[in-house]
Amino acid sequence: MKYLIAANWKMHKTVAETLDYLDKFLPAVKDLFTVDIMIAPPFTALASASIKLDAAKKEGAYNVHLGAQNMFWADEGAFTGEISPVMLNELDVQYVIIGHSERRHIFKEDNDLINKKMYSAVEHGIRPILCVGETIEEREQGITLKVIEKQIKAGLAGIEMDMPFIDIAYEPVWAIGTGKTATPEQAEEVHKFIRELIHDLSKGNDSKTRILYGGSVKPENAKNLIVKDHVDGFLVGSASLDPQKFYKIITEVLEV
Repeated sequence: MKYLIAANWKMHKTVAETLDYLDKFLPAVKDLFTVDIMIAPPFTALASASIKLDAAKKEGAYNVHLGAQNMFWADEGAFTGEISPVMLNELDVQYVIIGHSERRHIFKEDNDLINKKMYSAVEHGIRPILCVGETIEEREQGITLKVIEKQIKAGLAGIEMDMPFIDIAYEPVWAIGTGKTATPEQAEEVHKFIRELIHDLSKGNDSKTRILYGGSVKPENAKNLIVKDHVDGFLVGSASLDPQKFYKIITEVLEV
């Protein structure tokens, strides 16, 4: 199973900035197939990024996949401002981030809505990355694993046997954009719990499911995290906005 190193740019970068980033980043990862790489720009840049990546793949060997930061569950309808999986399919989007803590806490997305999105993504052949994680209050109360279990069971309800087409990202809410990072031991404890949980839920059908760590990942801490047995990659936020930093994280993984 290959590591997955995924970039979540959030609400950053114009179309021009996206293309400039790819011009700088793609040459560095040409012929690099030992890890999977995913970049999720904002919706406005998906079409241009898709064209750019398609042209790059035709010119040489690239293993960089396009991801979306979110999607709605319906194919079409009166859902002002939303983006459907059909629209993402047209742009050859291969991954979609679902249930990120910012969607849960800022935009109040609940487990039922997240489950609908997960089901829809799988149905449309877009590989979802289900994000789960606890707040600092929940960690201090000692209920981290209970929170994670509830989020995973609700997110995967009805689609447990499709685990080969799903990845999971553990992102402690208290470590996202704060500069704080879970210790390798804290990350490993939760990742091991997630692996055992999805193994049971899917009746052992989880061998292709990667469990990513997200939460202030940067070049300086990537290696200490990736060496843990149950850490299968990263979902990188702010550090992925700089192509050199993102590439450095990838190289740290390659050296393990």
